[in-house]
Amino acid sequence: MKKLIFTIALILLPYCVQADDIVIGAGVGLKDVINELSGDYSLKTPAVAITKSYLASGALAKQMDNGLKVDVVFVANLDWIEYMKNKKHVDASTVGPFAYNTLVFAGLPRHADNGSVQGMQDLVRLDKIAVGSPKIVPAGDYAMHAIRKAGIEKALEKKLVMARDVRDCMMYAERGEVDGAFVYRTDAMMAHNAKILFSVPTDLYPRVVYMMAVTTAGAKKDETMAFYRFLKSTEAKNILKKHGFEVH
Repeated sequence: MKKLIFTIALILLPYCVQADDIVIGAGVGLKDVINELSGDYSLKTPAVAITKSYLASGALAKQMDNGLKVDVVFVANLDWIEYMKNKKHVDASTVGPFAYNTLVFAGLPRHADNGSVQGMQDLVRLDKIAVGSPKIVPAGDYAMHAIRKAGIEKALEKKLVMARDVRDCMMYAERGEVDGAFVYRTDAMMAHNAKILFSVPTDLYPRVVYMMAVTTAGAKKDETMAFYRFLKSTEAKNILKKHGFEVH
């Protein structure tokens, strides 16, 4: 019962924060870097509390449709940020690139050691491949672009294991529950057991860009706009680089 109450509290937390708090909504692939960025900012402005909700971009957008209150959003897919703009969830003047990433295929070292997986065409010999559900997980959408363009969609049709987000993909690969997983390079860099087997050729999928925006409600709050400016600072960009992201 205590566990159930705790879980419900976590789900409801973004709906009942104080007006002066900043609420972040971001994809799970940004969890570690957002935690560090918000932690650094909190040291500078301890009076402002920062709450975070980590969801796949599609799930975040749908929860915003249902009333989820957030002030700043990070979305790893241009279609979803356009969706939020069309729904008037975000202030269009604040929408812009936050960071960039690349797609890799990661799995246990045995595949690298025996040289069995070195590129997209080698995937047809595997039994199980984890990919984020492409309807809500941008990493999965990018992966499906690559699979289709590589001409192996039919061969992999019954081998794909759909995951709810990119971190679950990485977890399946780490545990050896799949032969490998399509994940972002920054996620693979954090792996303990799995390793990058190959980088997905960048001409097979659109460039991975994380878009940032302040919501229409957040744009009315001085605290949120101050945090937004911090996220565009050189200090924030250096933290992104440390975590393996590309910035401009």
